[in-house]
Amino acid sequence: MGRPMAGHLLDAHGALSVTGRTKRDDDPLLAAGATWVDTPRDLAARSDAVLLMLPDLPQVEDVLQGESGLLAGVTDPLLLLIGSTSSPTGVRELAARLADETDGRVHVVDCPVSGGEDGAKAGTLSIMLGGDADDAAEAARLLAPCGRPVHLGPLGAGEVAKACNQMVVSATILALGEASVLADRSGIDLDTLWGLLSGGYAGGVLLDSRREKLVTGDDSPSGVAKYMVKDLRFANDVAIATGTDAVLLPTLRAAFDELVERGYGDRDIAVTRRFVAERGAADVTPGASDEAGEPGHPDATAERA
Repeated sequence: MGRPMAGHLLDAHGALSVTGRTKRDDDPLLAAGATWVDTPRDLAARSDAVLLMLPDLPQVEDVLQGESGLLAGVTDPLLLLIGSTSSPTGVRELAARLADETDGRVHVVDCPVSGGEDGAKAGTLSIMLGGDADDAAEAARLLAPCGRPVHLGPLGAGEVAKACNQMVVSATILALGEASVLADRSGIDLDTLWGLLSGGYAGGVLLDSRREKLVTGDDSPSGVAKYMVKDLRFANDVAIATGTDAVLLPTLRAAFDELVERGYGDRDIAVTRRFVAERGAADVTPGASDEAGEPGHPDATAERA
């Protein structure tokens, strides 16, 4: 998601420095005018705001620390935008520590997003901001080209909102996968079914985004399923912190824990169709198929991945 978001930021703001694990000489971002820097330290030295689009706080820490880390390059005030889906408490603790270590030069805003790769490319992401009002206002100005940024409250509020979002997403994609199996085994054409139901209450952005994958069984990754495990864990932390006796959340956590244990974690979240179809079949293991190339079987999806 970071690459298309960076493209929107470059187009809107006119100057952008980027870094990552590997430099691609044919990267369209560089061709469009973005400046590549070799280390996070270099990035901080030439920036007044840095957006980190990483899975979770351990990966953020990897970028922050060390001789080449981002903190080593901080000399002036820096707005650090954390786009990870993470623990609200963890984000607050990190922000407090960074403020102490940098004498208040680093200001943190949590800004998790929803909308997936499709939303990142289209510039229509929902961007959930948590932090100081002035910092969040600047974050909203900077991130507006990527979608709709909304300040929801103090630091960590964005992560709470993302946890709520992931509960809805996980419940929906699990229901879509299970319904696809029920309909398919009942002889109903899935493309016809989802075309019809998309106009009713079952319709929505997630169905639109994953409809083809659910119909064909192609679960080559876009948003990988294994991240839902940590996201639902953070939702559970919020439930505990707020004294909420959740009804659906324990079931969702158990389902995605099982899905990952069965070896589907690196597939797209639309793998819920295959997970449900093969669940309980003792002789079925991920990566094996009865008829290679049949839609929904691992051999077919791996070929398209």
